[in-house]
Parts: sequence; structure tokens; C-alpha cells
Amino acid sequence: MNNSLNFFNTLSNKKEKFIPINIDEVGMYVCGPTVYDFPHIGNARPLVVFDVLFRILQKIYGKVTYIRNITDIDDKIIEASKSKNISISELTNNIIKIFQEDCLYLMCLQPTFEPKATDHIKEMINMISNLIKNKHAYLNEKHVYFSVSSFKEYGKLSNKNSEELLAGARVEVSKNKKDPLDFVLWKPSSNEEPGWDSPWGKGRPGWHLECSVMSEKFLGKQFDIHGGGLDLVFPHHENEIAQSCCSNQSKKFVNYWLHNGFVTVNKEKMSKSKGNILKISSFKEKYSGQTLRLALLSAHYKQPLDYNDKVLMDCNDILNKWYQIYLPIQKYTEIPEEIFLPLLDDLNTPGYIANLHKLFDKAINGSENDKKIFNAACNLVGFLVETKETWILKQKIRVWGDEINEIEKKINKKIILRNKARESKDFKEADKIRNELLKENIILEDKDGKTTWRVK
Repeated sequence: MNNSLNFFNTLSNKKEKFIPINIDEVGMYVCGPTVYDFPHIGNARPLVVFDVLFRILQKIYGKVTYIRNITDIDDKIIEASKSKNISISELTNNIIKIFQEDCLYLMCLQPTFEPKATDHIKEMINMISNLIKNKHAYLNEKHVYFSVSSFKEYGKLSNKNSEELLAGARVEVSKNKKDPLDFVLWKPSSNEEPGWDSPWGKGRPGWHLECSVMSEKFLGKQFDIHGGGLDLVFPHHENEIAQSCCSNQSKKFVNYWLHNGFVTVNKEKMSKSKGNILKISSFKEKYSGQTLRLALLSAHYKQPLDYNDKVLMDCNDILNKWYQIYLPIQKYTEIPEEIFLPLLDDLNTPGYIANLHKLFDKAINGSENDKKIFNAACNLVGFLVETKETWILKQKIRVWGDEINEIEKKINKKIILRNKARESKDFKEADKIRNELLKENIILEDKDGKTTWRVK
């Protein structure tokens, strides 16, 4: 297979051939969630896009170290915990749990590591100390700021001129700065706010610092790929480059920068004021995660993606059609090179999906091998990864009406029989009933004397 992988690199503003630093282990870092609120469809896009990239890199190179961080200390988190009148740990633990459930729902593979910011405060303090030592940061009124003028390459990633940089810097106005462009590395915390001891007093890190620290810890001072949403190019990723290069006194931090485009809803930007922020959890009762995944991959990752209900319905219909020729995962089935090629060309998922349609048309009346190739090609990007029985069952459960009532009646009847078996200490029969339901992808959960069920 032709393994020539090409990416559009935000740093160079052109498409480049991907050449890993170490062909035996590719390193990738993607900015994860700030856990103050439920993840929404805009957060879902990079999850799915970079999951596909992770899968492709694994197929080509074998070993891939994929890091996706969790920001669990931030001003938004502090404000949200106050407004909800709950502790920060309760808020962040709850949102992390929901986030990880959403990742599973979207059929995303688990990253190699998923580090939290609060577990790396010591390393952040060390990097700040290093930046001060290298004369790239300064202390003023218990705040530590990065001195942007000390890094001549600042602005190269975002390709912004001085006026545009200044406009972006206004989001973090402070009289303590020597220059409006400077950004905070450490800030003091009040007694009511979370804080850690440091050489500059009790405080907490600035948001940009954690990714520089955690990417270095897990991937080294220079690595292959850094990903995230287009909104992170400036100032977040621009600041990461400045911090890492200046701390390590190096010219380069990341070789390839990839950024996905925004998601709009009915051609409008998502915002609280418009009431159109779609939480990932809001899709679960009506659609499979595979359906939402297909919708998110239907446009090229760099382009804007407009969501509307018709897109989801069309994607659900496509998957219903594809499941007609479902086969269990064929790990050793080779995918023809011409089918795979769009993914090598800057992750062209619309081109790959078009090829899946062609494979389906050939396989529907074709040989067993045609069906194997189609299923393997779907599996590669996270489709047809549930059994046909699970897919059909979940489709039925999501349809309100007689069907769901009949399914519930059947399951509840078995739960009653199981409970009677348990009461009479016939545990063999109870286990038999549980296993029968498990074969139909129904999981029973016993808690506080009650038995509930859910789809696997």
C-alpha cells in the first residue's frame, strides 16, 4: 500500500508530506475539553476527526502515542461551580464522566494517555521557573507573565499582523502587563479559589501552560502532530509554541499542526443567546453514535460543517443500508489501495465515504470477500463496529411507539422471572436469564434492591 500521507500544515499554510520523527512511534497531541459544562456537537467534531487520524496512523505505522488532555482547572470551572453551588471536584468529576461516555457513544478509541491539568502543577511551576531564568517571563504583583517580545516567531502559526495580535490580546487585559500582548503563566488565588504553593505565592496556572507541559512530558520536546479546533490557533496554540520553544531554547516544537473547522447549526453560529448549543447527550435518545459520527465526517475536517436534522436522518438511513451486509470484524482483511487513498490526502473523509458507497454497491450482490472488504473499510473509520443485532435493537429502542413497549414488556418479564429465581435461591436460573439478555445486548444492573436494564 502507498503510505504517503499528506496533511495541510497550519504552520506552513500548505499541504506537506508527513515524515514522522520516529517511524516506529508516532506522537500526537490533541487539545481536550475544559470540564465546566456538557460537551456539545462542536466539541464532538475534533473528537471524531482526530480519532480517525489516530486509526489511520496506527494502520500505517503501528505504534502511536495519542495524548488528549483534560483541563480541570480554569476560571470557567470556578465560575460554573459557584453558579451551580457545588464543589469544583464534584463538577469536574461529573463532566469528565459524561465526556468519556460521549467519547464511547461516538465510537472513539481511548487515547494512549488522558492527563489532567491538576496532576501536573509541579511541572508547570518548573516550566515557569525555566522561562523566568531564560528571560522570557517576568513577575509583577504575584502574577507571572510571558514576554511576547522576547520570542521573535510569535504570530507565525496564526499568520496575524501586529494589529490583529493586539486585538486578540484584549481578551486578557491587565495593568500588570509590560506589553498588551503578554499573557499570564501564573495568577494568585483567593482563599475561596483553588490554589497551589509556588515561588510566587499561592495561585494557579494560566490556561495555555498545561498543554506545553503535558505534551513535553508524554511526547518529548519536539513531536509529530498537534491538533485541535480552528478557534485554538490563536491565542492558545500560538502561546503553546512560544512557551515550549522558549523554555527549551529550541526552534521547533511541533512539526505538523492540524485544525478542524467550526460546526454551525442551520447556518448559524452556536451560542447561548441563540439557544442553539446542541449537547452530545441530546442526540443519544434519537440517534446512534455512529450516525452522528458519519455526519461529522461528511465534510472535510478543515471546512465548516453545518448541522441540521436532515443530515442526521440521511446518515441514519445510510447506516441502516450498510448494516444489510454486516459481518463480524475481519482484522486481516486488506482494504484496496484505491479505496484508502482519500484518507492519505489530508484526511479526505468525504472522498473515503464516497468509496464506501461504491464498495457497498459492489458487495450487496457480490461475493463473501466483497462483503469482508466493505466491512473492514467501514471498521477502519469507526462504522459497523456494533453487531447487526445491537444496531437493530438500538434503532427499535429509539423509536417511540408499540415497538419500544413490546421490547420493554419482554425485558421486564424476564427481569420478573429472574427475581423469582433469585428469591428461591435458584442462582443458576437467574444467571441463565441474565446471560440470555446479555446475548441480546441488554445489560441488567442491580442496585438498592431494584433491577434496571440498558442497552450494551
